[in-house]
Amino acid sequence: MTPILILSIFIAYTLVLFAVTWITARKADNQSFFIGNKVSPWFVVAYGMIGASLSGVTFMSLPGWVKETQFSYMVVVFGYLFGYFVIATVLMPLYYKLKLTSIYSYLDQRFGFWSYKTGAGFFIISRTLGASLRMYLVISVLQIFVFDAWNVPFWINVLIFIILIILYTLKGGIRTIIWTDTLQTTFMLLAVILSVIYISKDLDISLRDLFTQVKNSSASKMFITDWTNERFFLKQFFSGMFITITMTGLDQEMMQKNLSCRNIKEAQKNMFTFSGILVFVNLLFLFLGAILLIYVQARGISVASSDEMFPTVAVRYLGPVAGLVFFIGLISAAFPSADGALTSLTTSISIDFLGLDNRKNLTEKAKTRIRYIVHLSIAFIFFIAVLIFGMLDDKAVIDKLFTIAGYTYGPLLGLYSFGLFTKRIVKDKLTPYIAVFSPVACYLLSSNSEVLFNGYKFGFELLLVNGLITFIGLFIFSSKRETV
Repeated sequence: MTPILILSIFIAYTLVLFAVTWITARKADNQSFFIGNKVSPWFVVAYGMIGASLSGVTFMSLPGWVKETQFSYMVVVFGYLFGYFVIATVLMPLYYKLKLTSIYSYLDQRFGFWSYKTGAGFFIISRTLGASLRMYLVISVLQIFVFDAWNVPFWINVLIFIILIILYTLKGGIRTIIWTDTLQTTFMLLAVILSVIYISKDLDISLRDLFTQVKNSSASKMFITDWTNERFFLKQFFSGMFITITMTGLDQEMMQKNLSCRNIKEAQKNMFTFSGILVFVNLLFLFLGAILLIYVQARGISVASSDEMFPTVAVRYLGPVAGLVFFIGLISAAFPSADGALTSLTTSISIDFLGLDNRKNLTEKAKTRIRYIVHLSIAFIFFIAVLIFGMLDDKAVIDKLFTIAGYTYGPLLGLYSFGLFTKRIVKDKLTPYIAVFSPVACYLLSSNSEVLFNGYKFGFELLLVNGLITFIGLFIFSSKRETV
């Protein structure tokens, strides 16, 4: 499989994206960019959110996890379902009732200025860091298989990717992304399904027999009952539930798409449909991982890490067509995590920090010009961040940065929980200090947990501890609401 062939597929795919962009971005205004004029069909949003929730990292890594974690990740996915139920029945009605464009505006109404800026600021830090890392991991694969063959510098590869995302999101924003996500979800799922079929044919085993082999193998183990294990099933379930509440329900990128639906009823239908589909999609990824494991064992293939198992098999052992299918799926998974992040960050900065929605003295044209400047500035930050990650080129460091990005959702969980479940008044100016203290404390706890807690290792449940510390801090520095 030649670099020219891979690049040709990439260009063809990009041209299709731009065709969708041209159709959807015509006559777009600021409301189109921020909330899609609230006319997005709920079923299109539901389907497209699959691609947005599964990044390029997930596309490469999730199948490889089966080697080390079996099917235990499915318990996390079951927790997702309950998390989406909370989002659909508690958070989304609140957002629609308050007619929010940025979901962090709620913190301003409930607590005050500093809490509002803290919540929005934590989202911006987390999404910038997380999106940059995801872009780097996908761009680095394209660099190895395409651009290195032509001695093209890494920075040019990054620049091309960033420019493409700018061009198809700059005008249409959410109204465009709703439809491009649908296209990307289709190609990503098609890549996984076709990869399963290619492996089945190469092994000369029917899909039915492969399913039986997976079912009877140790790889299909789903429930870990050792409570000290970081994948203990109860920890996995509740972690999945709260990961969803924070990383979807308290995340501007994910909720912005839901807020583009016509009304709360359609937004809830979208959320329930999406969550159901996501269960089967994750199961499909894990099934792919299990048969990849069967394949490498049958062929005696050695891979350096679990993350490399899917790309190694697809590109080097299943033939050029399977390799192209993998790259189409990878590209399809990469674009949603980048375009959605760029759009949501533009929205958050424009609304939460520049107050574009309340500046009556500005014309629509002036607001658009400011939004363009914000959009391009964020894209430039992405560019610099990806270059820095490329210079680091240290998987251990990158894993730590991912963990740090995840820590920033804990304070959001604590803030929203305190706002929804208490009526107390916080000392608004202290909120930033409490929100910073919480993830720092969690990092120290996680680093020393085996010593402090008799061998106990924190897993995803660290998010709950993070939110709890924020909640307790807010409670300590708060007072009862005066009744009239």
